[in-house]
Amino acid sequence: MSKTGQKVQVSGEELEVEVDGSTEQHYVSVSGIRIRLAKPYVLDFEWVGNKPVLNQLRASWFCSHEGEKPMNPRLVGKPGVGKTALAYAAGKTLGLPVYFFQGTADTTPNDLMITPLVVETAKDMSKVEYIASTVISAMIVGGVCILDEGNRMQEKAWASLAPLLDSRRYIESVSVGLMLRAHKNFRFVATMNDDASCFDLPEYINSRLHPYIGLDFPDRSEERKILEVNLPFTDPVVLDYTADFLALARKEGEEYTPRDGIHIANYAGKLVDFEAHSGRDLDPGEAVVLAIEQILGIRQARYMKQILWRERAVTKS
Repeated sequence: MSKTGQKVQVSGEELEVEVDGSTEQHYVSVSGIRIRLAKPYVLDFEWVGNKPVLNQLRASWFCSHEGEKPMNPRLVGKPGVGKTALAYAAGKTLGLPVYFFQGTADTTPNDLMITPLVVETAKDMSKVEYIASTVISAMIVGGVCILDEGNRMQEKAWASLAPLLDSRRYIESVSVGLMLRAHKNFRFVATMNDDASCFDLPEYINSRLHPYIGLDFPDRSEERKILEVNLPFTDPVVLDYTADFLALARKEGEEYTPRDGIHIANYAGKLVDFEAHSGRDLDPGEAVVLAIEQILGIRQARYMKQILWRERAVTKS
C-alpha cells in the first residue's frame, strides 16, 4: 500500500524504468515502492505463415488518430497452428517488446497483478520485493501482452482484466494500492484453442475481445517454408516429405498441425543424420515414416506410405 494509504493513480508513460547494474533487472518506483518488471519474450525467427492474418491482427491494433484506442483481438485455432508465433511476429513488426502470460485453469487474479514476495537478503534477514506480472510490465513499458490459451483461465482471473480491455485501459492492484493506466503503446491479444477442453468465457469478457481472428492450417507451400525456417539444418528431402504428408493427411480429414510437422521432420532428420554419422544410409522417406509412427502412431503413417508407394510406382514405370 502507498505510504499515505491512498490509492495511487499513474499511467505507464509517467513511470521511468530503472536498470539495476548488478542484476540487469528493470524496476519502476511508485510512491516509494520499487516494483520489479518482468522481462520480455525474445525469439529469433521469421513469420512465414499467413500474411493476411498477420495484417488483420496489426490492423486491429492500428491507431492513426490522437486518443484512438487499439482493439483487443483474440486469435483462435487448433493447438499447434502457430497462434503465439503469429502474435509475437505482429508485435515485433511494431518494434515493441513482447510479453507472454500463460493462462491456466488455476490462474488467480493476483497472478496477473503485482505480487509481494519475501526475499532473503542475508542470514536471518529478508525484505519484501514487489514483482509485476508480464501483463503489468507490458502496460508500464508500452509493449505487447500475449495472453496465451486465455480460455483455459476461469472467470475470476478474467474479471481482474475487465477494465483493461475496454476504453478505460487500467488495472487496479490492491497489494500496492495502485491504479495503473496502460501506456499508449500497450497492445493486447489473447490466443485461444479451438477445442472442448477449455472454459466458456463470460459474456462481459467476450464482448471486449474483438475482433475474432481465426488461424487455419497453412497450405503446402507455406508449410514447407515453416519447416525450413524452424529446421534450417534438416535434410530438405525430409522437409519435402513431411510437407507432403501433412497436405495429404489434411485432405483426408486429419488435423495434424505445423507443430506436429516440426516434430516429425526434426526427428526424421536426426535419424538420417545419426545413421550417416554411423556410416549407414537411411532413406529420408523411411525416416519420415518411422518418425510419424513414433510421434503420431503407426496407423497415421499410412499417408506417408501412400506417398512413397506412388513415388516408387512412377519410378518403376
